[in-house]
Amino acid sequence: MRNPNGYGSVAKLSGNRRKPFVARKTKGWDDRGYPVYDTIGYYPSREEGMLALADYNRNPYDIDAAKITLKELFEKWSEKKMLKLGDSSQSSLKSAFKHCAQIQGIKYKDLRSFHMQDCIDDCGCGYSTQWAIKNLFGHLDRFAMELDVIQKMYSPLISAEPIPETSKVPFTDEEVKAVWAIRDQAWVDSVLVFLYSGWRIGELLTLETANVNLKDMTFQGGIKTKAGKGRIVPIHSKIQSIVEQRVKLGNRYLFSCDGQKCNSTQYYAFWNGIMDQLGLKHTPHECRHTFRSRLDSAGANKVCIDLMMGHKSKEVGERVYTHKTIQEFRNAIELITR
Repeated sequence: MRNPNGYGSVAKLSGNRRKPFVARKTKGWDDRGYPVYDTIGYYPSREEGMLALADYNRNPYDIDAAKITLKELFEKWSEKKMLKLGDSSQSSLKSAFKHCAQIQGIKYKDLRSFHMQDCIDDCGCGYSTQWAIKNLFGHLDRFAMELDVIQKMYSPLISAEPIPETSKVPFTDEEVKAVWAIRDQAWVDSVLVFLYSGWRIGELLTLETANVNLKDMTFQGGIKTKAGKGRIVPIHSKIQSIVEQRVKLGNRYLFSCDGQKCNSTQYYAFWNGIMDQLGLKHTPHECRHTFRSRLDSAGANKVCIDLMMGHKSKEVGERVYTHKTIQEFRNAIELITR
């Protein structure tokens, strides 16, 4: 039976081909009067070609967009969307894409959840990388929907290894006192600044003295996320003299190694020496957990805590409508009295 006008056709191509049948639609005519086709796809049988043609006519889509591969979609998404994400998120998603090498040449509309799941299952990495891959496909699925490349998202069907319960252990009050007891020893002041400000290690080591305001007694710094960058944290009264002494050294960075920027490898050597002396097993990041835990136990405002930690508030109303002053931050941080 002949197809209706404008419906399209399925034709068999010459030669020995794995998929000899082409589903196509006429999009115009050339100068000689011959038809110019848009190809929908190639198929092993006429029946499969007719099914693809029928599917196309039920839900017409941009044929050129339908040909876009995973790699091409990622490149377009990188240009249009990824730049709006934080540096850390961009790095994580670029790394995740490398674990999808085996399917980068497949048309995105032909990808199914099992393709995506295989990338996660075969990556050979832990939950952090697995979740990065899952997040990547979520971003790409939404972008593909915008471009009408796909009609259905498969990323919600994939799974990653559960995020384990945190193994971070905050400092006890007795341990904080032990740190204070040796405050005059080299680099112990950095541990105390960690404990009373909540900076990440990368944030403290890149904190420039130019961003330390001794008049208002505030730090300004932060990395990793949009919420974390350029945030202001009051200098707790207990560490003001420590910060003042560091600023007076005249180095570019608040915590410098022989006047130069201190990298994390160098810093961990100092940190491990201090922890060994105290008989403790903490990491620098556990100071951050300690800071948040002590604020929470003292009853500090949760929005103030989130903003000082560089976290996006979980409540939309708080995130959009709540504005906090530096004095409110200071009132919160000074609730830590030990």
